[in-house]
Amino acid sequence: MVILFDQFNLPSDIFEIIFATTQQVEVGKMLISEMKVKGGEIGKTEMSMFATALHDGKLIEVTTGEGPFRKKKTENISYNKRQFYDRILTPMKTMGLIDYDLYKKTYKLSEKFNKNMMRVGLMWLQELRKPPIKF
Repeated sequence: MVILFDQFNLPSDIFEIIFATTQQVEVGKMLISEMKVKGGEIGKTEMSMFATALHDGKLIEVTTGEGPFRKKKTENISYNKRQFYDRILTPMKTMGLIDYDLYKKTYKLSEKFNKNMMRVGLMWLQELRKPPIKF
C-alpha cells in the first residue's frame, strides 16, 4: 500500500492518511475501536463476525468524543465482507498496525507501524548523506 500525504495539509486523523475514502476511514476506526474494547486483541471468529455485521448492514454502536463527553450513537453502515478483508484488514496487517498470531488465531493491535515509519525516516536521512552519483 502506498501512503501519499501533503506535509502542509496533514490531517489530524491517522486513518485519513492511511485510507483513500471516507467509508474506509470509518470502517478502519470502527475496527480499531472494536479491538480496543476487546483489550486490543480479537479472535479470528470475532473478526469474521465483525465483517459479517458490516456486510449485513447491521446497526453498530459508535462512540464519539473523549472522557465524560462521550456519546454513543447507532449507525447503519454496510461494507462488503470481501472488501473489508482486501481494503481494510489486509493493508492494516501489511503496514504493521495489526498483527495476526497464527498459533492463537488472533488479531492484535501493534506498534510496528510506528517503528517502520521511523525506519523510513532513517533511510531518507541516509540517502541525504550519500555522496552524489555521476551519470
